Amino acid sequence: MNARFAPSPRHPDIHLFEAAGLPHLFLPNGSRVFEVDDELVDTLQAALAGDRTDIPGILERHGLAAPEFVTDEPPSGFPMRALSLAVSQKCNLGCTYCYADGGSFGTAPRNMPLEVALGAVDGMLRDAAPGERYTLAFLGGEPLANRSVLRAATERAHGLAWSRGCKIGFSITTNGTLVTADDAAFFDAFGFAVTVSLDGFGAVHDRQRPFKNGRGSFDRIVERLAPLLAASRTQVTARVTVTAENLALRETLDALLGLGFYGVGFSPMLKSPRGVGELAAAELELFLAQMIACGQECERALAAGERHGFLNLLTALQEIHRGTHRPYPCGAGAGYVAASADGALYACHRFVGEDVAAMGTVAEGIDPRRQSDWLDARHVHRQEPCRSCWARYLCGGGCHHEVLGRGRVACDYIRGWLHYCLQAYVRLLDTRADLFPPGPPAHAVTAAPPSFMPAPAAPR
Repeated sequence: MNARFAPSPRHPDIHLFEAAGLPHLFLPNGSRVFEVDDELVDTLQAALAGDRTDIPGILERHGLAAPEFVTDEPPSGFPMRALSLAVSQKCNLGCTYCYADGGSFGTAPRNMPLEVALGAVDGMLRDAAPGERYTLAFLGGEPLANRSVLRAATERAHGLAWSRGCKIGFSITTNGTLVTADDAAFFDAFGFAVTVSLDGFGAVHDRQRPFKNGRGSFDRIVERLAPLLAASRTQVTARVTVTAENLALRETLDALLGLGFYGVGFSPMLKSPRGVGELAAAELELFLAQMIACGQECERALAAGERHGFLNLLTALQEIHRGTHRPYPCGAGAGYVAASADGALYACHRFVGEDVAAMGTVAEGIDPRRQSDWLDARHVHRQEPCRSCWARYLCGGGCHHEVLGRGRVACDYIRGWLHYCLQAYVRLLDTRADLFPPGPPAHAVTAAPPSFMPAPAAPR
């Protein structure tokens, strides 16, 4: 790797990288990308090695300065736009690394009562504005273990959205073992986005995601998913949790796409209830190498005019193109909350049962003080070492649940991955501009003022 363009953090306000044989500059403020000349690179490199206080002036002289897109103030007054329901806090699989501790979140297994689910849906849509978009997600545990409540909540949400002139989308994350043909028809009718947890192909998956009796689950899942994968409206993706036992990502990507999934996404195991499966630093280096290998195959396919389903790269490319810049990694505790089976509200589905992220109750709604305290404490400007990192507004400081539980163990991986994604973005912008929404991209030359000034984005 060229030392002049390494992913390591050298300055919080600039990041230099090379793509398509040319130097480029990424500005975290506004997530803007520019092709630059060697003279500016040398000037910035000299400032990095000497008087770093010169950097704002250098950017100003080259027409690259801009008002701060992300301020120190946490957002306020967020209406709930996304809700997840833990309709079933139990599971028929025995995945030892599960953030939900076997599906029950460390308590007795239980289902969400119908009145709690309907109350949560009513709360989200009570003041729904015409034309606005809302999302209802079902997680667990295994959501299909409480099928009747899942369906009733979907129908209630659909009816309320229709009567109020707003839009609503539905999603479910399932282990796939309980899916029936009737479920596939239901998901298709309501336009669900379906995510299936699969950790590899065949025995690789079975080692990590067996039934509670130890029997492998892969063959059962593939059998059950056939009608779902054949449905006309349903977009079915695979989510792969990566531990030291399934680091052959490229093989997994090819195999799962070959099964007919629309896309495949990888998520490194960084925090589990008892530390099982958590990736160490050396394993995260291997994970990054494998992710880049998957990205290169995706790039090759896209450049050849083919479709490819490597979701990690596809999502990152779109985020970079629209200039995403945010003070949080997601909308947890802001526009998004999760309801537990007993009717408590939490910042997200991973925090069910944890007081640190409690946000209120279904009956009484979101507690404004708790929400304000959460957003203030989790703002990326309050985090270390985030404040000195060039990737902070793309990363948002890392998953709250993982960071609070284990710290920031994946920073080098995240920077390495985003460094590669910036390079891929520049290459594909030149060869496949049709992949990106029309309008000026976050890409310009130093000879002119910035041509891309994205509007401030709300946390997602």
